[in-house]
Amino acid sequence: MVGSISVPEDRRFEALVSPTAELERLHTGCGWAEGPVWSDADGGFLLFSDIYNHVMLRWSEAGGIEVFRADSNFSNGNTRDREGRLISCEHGSRHVVLTEADGRRVVIADRYQGRRLNSPNDVVVRSDGTIWFTDPTYGIISPLEGYPAASEQPGHWVYRVGTDREVRPVATDFVQPNGLAFSCDERTLYVADSGFSHDPTAPHHVRAFDVEDDGSLARSRVFADIAPGVPDGLRVDEDDRVWISAGDGVHCYAPDGVRLGRILVPETVANLCFGGADGHTLFLTATTSLYRVRVATRGTVPRPH
Repeated sequence: MVGSISVPEDRRFEALVSPTAELERLHTGCGWAEGPVWSDADGGFLLFSDIYNHVMLRWSEAGGIEVFRADSNFSNGNTRDREGRLISCEHGSRHVVLTEADGRRVVIADRYQGRRLNSPNDVVVRSDGTIWFTDPTYGIISPLEGYPAASEQPGHWVYRVGTDREVRPVATDFVQPNGLAFSCDERTLYVADSGFSHDPTAPHHVRAFDVEDDGSLARSRVFADIAPGVPDGLRVDEDDRVWISAGDGVHCYAPDGVRLGRILVPETVANLCFGGADGHTLFLTATTSLYRVRVATRGTVPRPH
């Protein structure tokens, strides 16, 4: 146990994270832990990436930590589609890939207009089957996160992959787009810009967009500025609160942009997800370690739109 970590800034946060909540370290020794995704299959387990060590790990209550994929292609963000299949962003291959139930690896996206993607970073699936991902350059500017190479794209964009497998840009004005998540009704898309990580004049905020009926984005606005550090991964809970990774832990925001409180973590948090047997565990991938903390909410439940 790490100790008490709840920092309420609004009385509503006290109902979400107990003042006596404790952070539990489940595993350590990673190079850069990222991309946690929960599955209820096989009694429940968590998959996450260790980017620097080029591996994907699996954690479960019964089995502890195990190697899930020994050669991960520098995988980063992970999610599951509506059939429960794993979708991963790989810096090394510069692909977004789907893993079938039999283990076959299917490339979802690798190019736009004939040119290779930069290094897909994080990914989310909408209930209509479309796949949305961010494409910064982290995997081609650092040998720790991929293979250094020149960018073939004119920018660092957010993309949508339709059910026809066509790759379409939906936002083209980010410095380094990173984590992303939909609101419960999927009418709002939140996207982190972590450009500040390599440029002190660049953004360190999360933007919100309206999602139009045709899948385009409109009405861009800054939802939250994150400090210390930069926003990386983020998640939306069942009441549309937004939980965002930061340099000092996790910051929780109400849907109207009011910061409700923070969960302090002794390492920089890269990403997070809800899971556990009852959905009330918040898992955190933070630099070298995997942590968990109990919360009084669960992950987003898609609503009709």
